[in-house]
Formats: sequence, C-alpha cells, structure tokens
Amino acid sequence: MSSVTDLIHNRVLLAAVLSWFLAQGLKMVLDLINGKFTVNRLSGGGGMPSAHSATVCGLTCATAVTSGGRSPEFAIALFFAIIVIYDAMGVRYETGQQAKILNRLRERDAKEGKEEIQEKPLEEKMGHTLPEIAAGCLIGIVVGILIGRL
Repeated sequence: MSSVTDLIHNRVLLAAVLSWFLAQGLKMVLDLINGKFTVNRLSGGGGMPSAHSATVCGLTCATAVTSGGRSPEFAIALFFAIIVIYDAMGVRYETGQQAKILNRLRERDAKEGKEEIQEKPLEEKMGHTLPEIAAGCLIGIVVGILIGRL
C-alpha cells in the first residue's frame, strides 16, 4: 500500500501526468471548437498543444524544483526532454508529412484503378510544429513549477 501512496505523492510524477492531461484535454477542446474532433484525439499524437512537450517539461521542471538543478535526476530529465521534443518536432513531424504525400499517391492510384498497396490511409498527425511545441512546453513548465512547489 505504501508504494501506491508513494506514487500519489510523487510530485515529479504528478507534474508529468497533469501536464499530459492538461495538454491532451486542451487539444481535444480546440479540435471540438474547430470541428476536427475524432475519437483518435483521446490518445493520438500531433496537434496543438504538444502533449509530449508538456509531459517532459512538467517532468523536468518538477525535477528541478524538487531535486535541484545540480542533481543527476535533473540532468537525466533534461536530456530526456530534449530528445523527446526533438523527436516530436523533427522525426515525427517529417513522418506525418511523408504520410500526407503517401496518402495522396494512394488516392491517385485508386482513381486510376491501380491495385491498393495499403488498405487504409496512414496517420498524418504525427509530430508538431514549433508553436505546438512551445505551447506544450509552456503548459509543462507552469505545471511543473506549481506542482513541484506543493
């Protein structure tokens, strides 16, 4: 039972989880407002704001507040955040762009009566733009600092 209590009182974990929920919730609200909401939004990647960035920034800031900027934990969290954000903005974003092109080729082939190579379209919302990353980072920083100071 104490391990469950430890998890509930772990401010670093709470900051990361709350940052993710806030970013993902805001993403769903914005999609609803823009008429673009789908059930995939509940757990899907991509879009405004970046839940990936919010999560790792919440984790990193709460670690800095609770363990200090000189701690090994902060160094690990910081480099983890850098890798995740780089991946979300670079590799995953490019993968989404490539999916758009491949889906267009798939549609063209279907119109021309060619055999389908892929039965269903590829997921296009994979990564994030710089504004989506920045918004996610802002959410994570604020939540991480607030939760870390509780």
